[in-house]
Amino acid sequence: MRYLPLTDTDRQAMLATIGAASIDDLFVDVPEEARLKGPIPGLPMHASEMAVERHFSAMARKNMAAAHHPFFLGAGAYKHHVPASVDHLIQRGEFLTAYTPYQPEIAQGTLQMLFEFQTQVARLFGCDVANASMYDGSTACWEAIGMAGRVTKRSKAVISSGLHPHYVSVAKTMARFTGDTLELAALDMAQSDTGRLLASIDGETSCVVVQYPDILGRIEDLSAIAQKAHEHGALLIAVVTEPVALGAIKSPGEMGADIVVGEGQSLGVGLQFGGPYVGLFACKEKFVRQMPGRLCGQTVDAEGKRGFVLTLSTREQHIRREKATSNICTNSGLCALAFSIHMSLLGERGLRELAALNHARAVQAADRLTQIEGVSLVNDSFFNEFTLKLPVNARDVVHKLAAKKVLGGVSLGRLYPGETTLENGLLVAVTEVVSEEDVETFAATLQEVLS
Repeated sequence: MRYLPLTDTDRQAMLATIGAASIDDLFVDVPEEARLKGPIPGLPMHASEMAVERHFSAMARKNMAAAHHPFFLGAGAYKHHVPASVDHLIQRGEFLTAYTPYQPEIAQGTLQMLFEFQTQVARLFGCDVANASMYDGSTACWEAIGMAGRVTKRSKAVISSGLHPHYVSVAKTMARFTGDTLELAALDMAQSDTGRLLASIDGETSCVVVQYPDILGRIEDLSAIAQKAHEHGALLIAVVTEPVALGAIKSPGEMGADIVVGEGQSLGVGLQFGGPYVGLFACKEKFVRQMPGRLCGQTVDAEGKRGFVLTLSTREQHIRREKATSNICTNSGLCALAFSIHMSLLGERGLRELAALNHARAVQAADRLTQIEGVSLVNDSFFNEFTLKLPVNARDVVHKLAAKKVLGGVSLGRLYPGETTLENGLLVAVTEVVSEEDVETFAATLQEVLS
């Protein structure tokens, strides 16, 4: 597509059409102190293409690329091997659009892909139905809380301290505008807060929100929480940030979760710090009409041939605003396609083998790292991510490891600023892309940093 810049005459004609006197009139709603006067200070007014490329290449070289060094970061975004065929297939011209299919019946390929994506997510989460993806995991989590409120007509959500703090932050932001009450306790590395969750459930509770595995990598049976929630008419929402784990452990739906949401980045989507990612959303069938987003269904046409249709879409673009469950304006459709292709390539057996490989590597790393004096393992159980307790502030250790070209995990001090009881905690993720040499390099470097 050619780039055709506007002329001054073009701009004046456009302003006259909308009744604005100047470009500045378009920004009158932005506070005066937040507006930039003139060019950005320090930037040249013009530069050659080669000079710009050279400048930004030099800046990029200051980064430590995840692919070039031993890498143990996780905390909701995981580095997995994505087969080259995934990227090749999603780049077919038919799929290369970021736009959602508003007139989908003419896009049977897209609808079939979404139908298969929904099937994969529903089976993975152990639920009856899944929608055609959402923006990301954190917003899917909030949508689940909102949905529980619509189902139960209540507004108190009891949230596990093991829920990712960024997900909590998104929920708090949204609750400011809905009036929902979020009941949350401080994270404790020594023990889970299952007892508090059970004690907090009452007749005012709309839902209990737990992460599985939780932010520290701990894996717990959710059955007791589901039972207590159901006894009081509340729903259990399970949040999964690492879907590969479900190739090895029981799904939340099998333990009684009513709504299961998550982040699908681990499958098909590269480790893009900040996205775009893909939110997963599934629930029991009896709640399907309160589910946000879109749902594609299978049918037959007038000739009896198999076809796919947009079955449910509870957005305000499609139904009356007061009846809309959500105003999700887009989803990461291409990311959902990548997820679905990767899942198809793996198959059920491949996913189980991938999960087993992840767990084996993580166990190997945990065994090696806890041989270092002063380092202990917090988790009784884990999948591919666990928490270490260090003898010193973990945030300082992470910086020292990075200086030695090892990306050695995420400090809890970074995730929970100001929480002094957590500042020695280090969250370590180990996936199939981590080699034995990487583990040994990490261990040797950590020992050197702590000595």
